[in-house]
Amino acid sequence: MTSTTDIVAKLWSLCHVLRDDGVTYNEYVTELTYLLFLKMLEETGKEDRLPKSYRWVELAKREGLDQLEYYKQLLLDLGKPETKDPLVRAIFTDAQTRLRKPTNLKALTASIDQLDWFSAREEGLGNLYEGLLEKNASDKKSGAGQYFTPRPLIDCIVRLMQPQPGEVVQDPAAGTAGFLVAADRYIKDKTDDLYKLPEAQAHFQRHSAFTGAELVPDTHRLCMMNLLLHGIEGGVELADTLSPDGERLAKADLILTNPPFGTKKGGGRPTRSDFSVTADTSNKQLAFVEHVVRALKPGGRAALVVPDNVLFEDNTGRRLRTWLMDLNNLHTILRLPTGIFYAQGVKTNVLFFKRGKTDKANTKTVWIYDLRANMPAFGKTRPLTKGDFADFEKAYGKDPDGGAKRKDQGEEGRWRSFTRDQITARNDNLDISWLRDTEAEAEEALTEPDDIAAAIIGHLKAALDDVEALSEELEPNGVENSASVSEAVE
Repeated sequence: MTSTTDIVAKLWSLCHVLRDDGVTYNEYVTELTYLLFLKMLEETGKEDRLPKSYRWVELAKREGLDQLEYYKQLLLDLGKPETKDPLVRAIFTDAQTRLRKPTNLKALTASIDQLDWFSAREEGLGNLYEGLLEKNASDKKSGAGQYFTPRPLIDCIVRLMQPQPGEVVQDPAAGTAGFLVAADRYIKDKTDDLYKLPEAQAHFQRHSAFTGAELVPDTHRLCMMNLLLHGIEGGVELADTLSPDGERLAKADLILTNPPFGTKKGGGRPTRSDFSVTADTSNKQLAFVEHVVRALKPGGRAALVVPDNVLFEDNTGRRLRTWLMDLNNLHTILRLPTGIFYAQGVKTNVLFFKRGKTDKANTKTVWIYDLRANMPAFGKTRPLTKGDFADFEKAYGKDPDGGAKRKDQGEEGRWRSFTRDQITARNDNLDISWLRDTEAEAEEALTEPDDIAAAIIGHLKAALDDVEALSEELEPNGVENSASVSEAVE
């Protein structure tokens, strides 16, 4: 067990203290983040970002009710508009503790002080925090896995897309910043931690290269903390990408994202003035696809996770796919296995495309890799690994734009190509499979109760999304009624 893994386990054990004070599973990491932020600034010598009266040593030395009252005031004051440091302000905006017992706060500060911070600094505080986020996401009770993209999938996508120094990388649904951190790590590995770059370019990487938006305040807090600990200053706004906020995001050379699935609550539509294809739909994943296309610079590239309905949905879905393939070279689709996300029944894919220099006929051939059929049952006992993507990465090739030499493996293989004419003949339906799908048998092999329950919940949510989409197409007011059903189930 590495020092980081050991520290993550000890931090996670503090959740028992939090639970004893009424803190729920989905609040664990948010509550720890406030304390870890203060401690990590002390450990990294960056406490000058904080007022002298609100630093770790001042908090840790206090006792009893005095410590709890001081902590509550600290959270309130650091989140005020007067706080000069924008990152500190972002992390503490609207922050409040759920702790009620002074003894529990003291137990937390004492335990955090006793951690092996020397080893944590040696291995990287960013790695420590990422480990805590991953631990939270893998715990089914926390519900965090709903927005946490598996690290092996993120790393596979980043290796294929090859982010470069000087590029603007965007994630319009940033979550806890998994894609942005992985892209930053890839660039740093190629540039000796940016030391091979001119100072101006290194400054750009730290301050301007990574952008995006996150809608949920607590998730945005975790995102900003994760970016900070990896040496990235800001870049992700607390904003709704499907509102006018999304229009203000900087145009990107590379977009990497796993947008939220489902429909906007209450049947709401995007409020973007620049949307034309998906302006009349409440389907979030369709709207995010339009955002990604519009946010790319000419020649820019993207990889985004989408559920199956984006590939086959009629009407708005078909118009979107036709528009997408006209404006971009949609060169690759990866059909992902089920069970790799918290909602196990949801079938997902990764679309890889490059924005064309013109607006017509950019897609000539679409290559599809089926990593779903005849795959094991992924879950707690069989997690996703780097090795699961090895054959796909080899087939994809070394050109991030999909231009490497490729060979169709035929009906018995996982890797096939389809011409634009063939796709047109399918009414631009991209939900193409040719191998026998043994998903049912794979899920029957699940043994962990958490995995089985997650699979059932996933299927129910996927079915509700299909009902909502159909209702929307059939009658204008249908969405509001079906959305209320979905909210009731959630």
